[in-house]
Amino acid sequence: MNRMQTFTLYELNALVREAIETELSHEYWVEAELSEARESRGHCYMELIQKEELSNTPIARSSAKCWRSAWAIIQPHFERVTGERLHPGMKVRLKVYAQFHEAFGFSWIVTDIDPNYTLGDMARRRQEVIAQLKREGVFDLQRELSLPLFCLRIAVISSQTAAGYGDFCQQLSESPFAFCTTLFPAVMQGEQIEESIISALNAIYGQPDAFDCVVIIRGGGATSDMSGFDTLPLAENVAQFPLPIITGIGHDRDESVLDMVSFQRVKTPTAAAALLIDHAQQVLNRLTALAERIPTLFSLARTRSEARLSQYEQRLATATMRHVDMAQNRIALLRTRLLPLIPHLLEVHRHRLELLGQRVASLDPQLLLRRGYSITTLNGKAVRNAAALQSGDEIETRLSEGTIKSVVK
Repeated sequence: MNRMQTFTLYELNALVREAIETELSHEYWVEAELSEARESRGHCYMELIQKEELSNTPIARSSAKCWRSAWAIIQPHFERVTGERLHPGMKVRLKVYAQFHEAFGFSWIVTDIDPNYTLGDMARRRQEVIAQLKREGVFDLQRELSLPLFCLRIAVISSQTAAGYGDFCQQLSESPFAFCTTLFPAVMQGEQIEESIISALNAIYGQPDAFDCVVIIRGGGATSDMSGFDTLPLAENVAQFPLPIITGIGHDRDESVLDMVSFQRVKTPTAAAALLIDHAQQVLNRLTALAERIPTLFSLARTRSEARLSQYEQRLATATMRHVDMAQNRIALLRTRLLPLIPHLLEVHRHRLELLGQRVASLDPQLLLRRGYSITTLNGKAVRNAAALQSGDEIETRLSEGTIKSVVK
């Protein structure tokens, strides 16, 4: 029975290295996503990953290294073109060759990185974020706001140690206006940009009446690590924030998504300060111009009011005279109509008085007494019912000639 040859691990790994060097002796361009990227002693160590498009499940992994000699050339070129450092989640196109080391195992050795591929992928992702914001209807919300007339209470989101923050505060303090700034510290580089700025915005949102606007400034840092300003959650928070947000992130490449959804974007923190100072100066100029116009406007208004009052007085006098004339004419007309009616009215009323006199005369009790009737009274009141009398009552009977007093039995 033949016995299978036995190798030491080192010998077996050496066979693998020889096979790889023989069969994979060329360089290859590979597209992958970075799951990790770190520098150590001038070298760059990467972990590459490929995910399934629909499920986002990893289907391939591998390590990659870029030695110091190549990294010193590749890194500055890549960051200058893309404005970004290598970071997890970034899509890259690497030029690699295979290497297997007996002690350290297999890895791909990077000899070049195509920045244009990463730039294109970044642009695609940014466009996807922009399209999503527009679908949600929030992309232009900030531009519908306006800076308050007296925009002096400024909430600042920045790194406390950033040179740009110091320049911003100094420029405001040197202005003739009473600006009041409150710092909400945030990480402005690296992977924590999104979480840190959103946390600061939430702190400001908790006291919106305390501030007139928000300024997000970076300034003074490297031009890389800008992808944190292109994320959908951060853009949604900024776009829907109730106060106007000014961004002065301080980079020369195309606008970040954060810049696009903000109320106004400027290049640097000092430009943000200049914007606020200019706004305050414009308000002051308007107020000064209005103050200078007040005496003139008051005089003009007084002249117009006096002229209008004079017109009203003339109109009132004319109207009064017209109404007096009309009333006098009406009185004269009524007098003309009434005078002929007075004798007729007097005759009518005289006749009515005669008739009333006749009626009153016909009701005279004396006439009834002369006809043989009598009137019986008790205590001065006429007696109409015998049942009203009682025994002993003294009654008086009035006749045409004289009266009779009687006692009821």
